[in-house]
Amino acid sequence: MASIAVLLMLLSAALASNAAAVRVGLTRIHSNPDVTATEFVRDALNRDMHRHARFTRKLASSEGLTVAAPTRKDLPNGGEYLMTLSIGTPPLSYSAIADTGSDLIWTQCAPCGSQCFKQPGPLYNPSSSTTFGVLPCNSSASMCAALAGPSPPPGCSCMYNQTYGTGWTAGIQSVETFTFGSTPADQARVPGIAFGCSNASSDDWNGSSGLVGLGRGSMSLVTQLGAGMFSYCLTPFQDTNSTSTLLLGPAAALNGTGVRSTPFVASPSKAPMSTYYYLNLTGISVGTTALSIPPSTFSLGADGAGGLIIDSGTTITSLVDAAYQQVRAAVLSLVTLPLADGSDSTGLDLCFGLPSETPPVMPSMTFHFDGADMVLPAENYMISGSGVWCLAMRNQTVGAMSTLGNYQQQNIHLLYDVRKETLSFTPAKCSAL
Repeated sequence: MASIAVLLMLLSAALASNAAAVRVGLTRIHSNPDVTATEFVRDALNRDMHRHARFTRKLASSEGLTVAAPTRKDLPNGGEYLMTLSIGTPPLSYSAIADTGSDLIWTQCAPCGSQCFKQPGPLYNPSSSTTFGVLPCNSSASMCAALAGPSPPPGCSCMYNQTYGTGWTAGIQSVETFTFGSTPADQARVPGIAFGCSNASSDDWNGSSGLVGLGRGSMSLVTQLGAGMFSYCLTPFQDTNSTSTLLLGPAAALNGTGVRSTPFVASPSKAPMSTYYYLNLTGISVGTTALSIPPSTFSLGADGAGGLIIDSGTTITSLVDAAYQQVRAAVLSLVTLPLADGSDSTGLDLCFGLPSETPPVMPSMTFHFDGADMVLPAENYMISGSGVWCLAMRNQTVGAMSTLGNYQQQNIHLLYDVRKETLSFTPAKCSAL
């Protein structure tokens, strides 16, 4: 792997002089205008609950480099974001879910039988690529490294079966050259990226061809690129035309007087919690009123229980029940509209009847993190559709992990500085970036 490291350093040096040139877009998996907001929320919330079930159980299972990824919104009723990249030589373009809550990079590989899902583009075929290789099971990026030991048998390879809240995938760990960038002028080719070559998966990944892990572990794209930092800015959910942007490396940096920063909380050493980005949320305000939420409400236990993470793959923010009930009561006290039962149409707990298309004016909601306040306008915590207007949050049981979802991250430019162990953010018009 030493030669790979040299290649990465050379590529990093080449890109540093043109750090902002490579851009890859993100598109949300909900770009169908025929899907109502309430249908979207209901289905996204269902996926979130399955995803959170995975979060709460243990799974068995180069300085200067700048890369950017376009992100787009795409499953009919999903809330995840897709990034477009290319794999192999010659490069084959494919779309994958961008996920800060996991590490493994994977795509479906041919031959693929009845246990593969239908994807929007052609399957990647390793035999058609001149740069494909099987990852040795004693590689530092191998999921089997701890089991293989320092002297594995010749030809040893690592088979995986990765479980997610929304499904599973299985295959063999491999290495390939990946290409980032949406046009020839801003493309960067990176050799030796460890990824999962899946030949069996559940049918829960419609609209994508796999997943790109952006978590804190050794297998994530962020770690493998040695990017040091990445940022993204998510366009509003009602905007089905604009593209968001994910940047990795120096071009991801945020500057300006409005930037706020908060340190990440050290993650538990046990998987899967070790890959999550934990934050220290000390309180919540609605308007100028601080809610009665003890600072210890979101504390992370030594056993990995509790805490709060920020996650690009979860749509609706979930709060431990003691905090959620305070938020719910505060919103209820401010709205004079009649209550409406939106549980069937949205899956959300607090909804109001909306007689017109224009919701009433609501104050901002502020999440008070350690050293930084994140201000959410009403459109980041309320959602309207099908005649109802609902609080776009849900509750978690006592001791469960809370999650800051991507609905609450709309029009906020977020920077994950993995070297400084900080999250920085600032309000932004993401469609203009």
